[in-house]
Amino acid sequence: MALSEPATPDPETRLTASSRAKDKSRWNWLLFIPILVPLIPAFFNADSPRVFGFPRFYWLQLAYILLGVATTTLVYQMTKKRGDR
Repeated sequence: MALSEPATPDPETRLTASSRAKDKSRWNWLLFIPILVPLIPAFFNADSPRVFGFPRFYWLQLAYILLGVATTTLVYQMTKKRGDR
């Protein structure tokens, strides 16, 4: 049984992968915010204030999701290539 040669990606795929690897924007560092902020126990280590009867821990989980979405959207908007379609 003969081994087949590995499939080589088309040039467009290689170009896209290499351009992504070279993206060294400082905006990408903001993506650490939604990772690190939920790891700080002082933010959620209390029962009050309550929002609609829910303790701080529960409504902060939703706030962390919104923080992640907002941060990811901001980084995407600031780093996307203009005019490439």
